[in-house]
Amino acid sequence: MSTEAQALETTDGFHLVIDALKLNGIDTIYALPGIPITDFLRMAQAEGMKVICFRHEQNAGHAAAAHGYLTGRPGICFTVSAPGFLNGLTALANATTNCFPMILVSGSSEREIVDLQQGDYEEMDQLAIARPLCKAAYRVLHAEDIGVGLARAIRSALSGRPGGVYLDLPAKLFAQSLSTEVARKSLIEVVDPAPRQLPAPEAVERAIDLLKSASKPLVILGKGAAYARADAEIRQFIEATGVPYLPMSMAKGLLPDTHPQCASAARSFVLAEADVVMLVGARLNWLLSHGKGKTWGAGSPKEPARARIIQVDISPIEPDSNVATAAPVIGDIGSCISALNRAIGSGWSRPDAAWTGAIAERKDKNLTRMTETLAKDSSPMTFQTALSVIRDMVRERPDAILVNEGANTLDFCRSTVDMFEPRKRLDVGTWGIMGIGMGYSVAAALVSGKPVIAVCGDSAFGFSGMEVETICRYDLPVCVVVFNNNGVYRGTDVNPRGTEAAPTAFVKDARYEMMMQAFGGVGVRAATRTELRAAIDEAVASGRPTLVNAIIDENAGTESGRITSLNPSAAKKKPA
Repeated sequence: MSTEAQALETTDGFHLVIDALKLNGIDTIYALPGIPITDFLRMAQAEGMKVICFRHEQNAGHAAAAHGYLTGRPGICFTVSAPGFLNGLTALANATTNCFPMILVSGSSEREIVDLQQGDYEEMDQLAIARPLCKAAYRVLHAEDIGVGLARAIRSALSGRPGGVYLDLPAKLFAQSLSTEVARKSLIEVVDPAPRQLPAPEAVERAIDLLKSASKPLVILGKGAAYARADAEIRQFIEATGVPYLPMSMAKGLLPDTHPQCASAARSFVLAEADVVMLVGARLNWLLSHGKGKTWGAGSPKEPARARIIQVDISPIEPDSNVATAAPVIGDIGSCISALNRAIGSGWSRPDAAWTGAIAERKDKNLTRMTETLAKDSSPMTFQTALSVIRDMVRERPDAILVNEGANTLDFCRSTVDMFEPRKRLDVGTWGIMGIGMGYSVAAALVSGKPVIAVCGDSAFGFSGMEVETICRYDLPVCVVVFNNNGVYRGTDVNPRGTEAAPTAFVKDARYEMMMQAFGGVGVRAATRTELRAAIDEAVASGRPTLVNAIIDENAGTESGRITSLNPSAAKKKPA
């Protein structure tokens, strides 16, 4: 074709966005159609992209975030303007807080109308709203800048500490045309968006010296360590040093939870007693009591831990965020742990047997108590009765992905169900946000092709339950298990005036399984351990969309779960 003929050929913003995504290896879009992106989604599907559409933008956003975590490439969520954008914003902020690479792309009103506040359809300054809630935010006004805009979004989402990025595409951008030759030259294939960041040798030496000096060392693995995919290096370090380790919930499975050095069953003991703690991709936030108080063996709630801290993190501003960090090691997790492995040397002394023996004794005592609790075949089921089934199922199918949300359902599950492979547990993360269940489940099934078991409290399920239609529409191998105890925390709350339902009470004996049946999936009511096991076995074997309504004793829960201390009223009450 001649140069003149090429110049006469044109493309538009719709196809340029598609081409830019495909050039960068992005083949899946999570979305909810509407003005101005409906035609874009049709075109993307026609061009061979996988377009997964949801019933609510927040769930599409959560799916994109989980996609980013599981693949190490940014998950893409497209929404309509204003209300749709706001619905997706919760997922974007949650992705940023959890350090998941995600890009929220929203159509928007025209700049000249928004800036003069002239009252356009769904008029909103979306860029200004998104900017403080994500890692970066960009707007593209001209079709020739689409390649640059997407490249900047990808690099921002993946570089350094990953996070959420907002990309604003005004409606008229899609219809803009330009020559195919100009369009081709405007696209950018992002090269090495998350380059290795090597730790300083002196930082590695300082950390090793401090670890060697410890009498009671401990390693805490965070989800940053899981995201880093440095599984072999981390295992080598743990086993070569002999140091006990404590995995945070989404780091479970980096090494099997049954590993002899895993201290999960003695969590309170090791946190209170350790004298040197190495954090690997974990933050000293509220999930670790900010490194202060009695959890860490300190004398008062505001007193810092007695332990000296080694912090391995990609962010140079993370150390000292709550307590003093004695030995920061800054760089990507894989490079840092590899450097630490090289620095260990042949003269390494494993931790004192008195320390590891004390941990083993606590573990044995706690595990024995848990085994006795799980063996009780209560009727109606308690959380532990039902979770004993999930525990056995995950042991038999370690390749399955476990999605978990709720209050009591989350707390008991995370301490009961052992994980055996990395990145197989997805839960509410840093914010403890409810509603991630169905979005995460859809992404997990699509990305892995493995069975997904979504264990949700009945309250948590309510945030995204309509997405069971999405699961059925795409025929995904997802088994949703709703722990149904008739309410938030418990189903026993009553209104003393008797005029309407209590704030935490739901409809008694709700038939959640019929929701899945309504859309062509399998719905099962399970009131006993045997019925629950049979239902999950069938779901995993068949791969059919399934919802199991697991009937839990409505007296079983405790208000606020295990974060009662954060609830001023509940802290004054005794659990029922």
